[in-house]
Amino acid sequence: MQFRKKELEMKRQLTVRLTDELEEQVEALARKLNRKRSDVVRLALERFIQEEDEEQGDRPYSRVKDLIGSLESGIPDLGSSHREHLKSRFRRDA
Repeated sequence: MQFRKKELEMKRQLTVRLTDELEEQVEALARKLNRKRSDVVRLALERFIQEEDEEQGDRPYSRVKDLIGSLESGIPDLGSSHREHLKSRFRRDA
């Protein structure tokens, strides 16, 4: 029922040129789903746009933001005194 409601709200039309192969695939899927070709194309566009929006949130920072600050080094002042800790570490290893 939700789909019918959306269908009634549609006010714009878009013309799209398809290759013969893609048009045949759309036609076959429309028959399989018992829907109009335009419904199949609309659903595909909605899915593509949703996936693109989700991927935009998949930037490097987005992938690791839950990990930032979640590891314990055992050094209580590492964040504020990292330079001194690095100097002492290099002196020991040299």
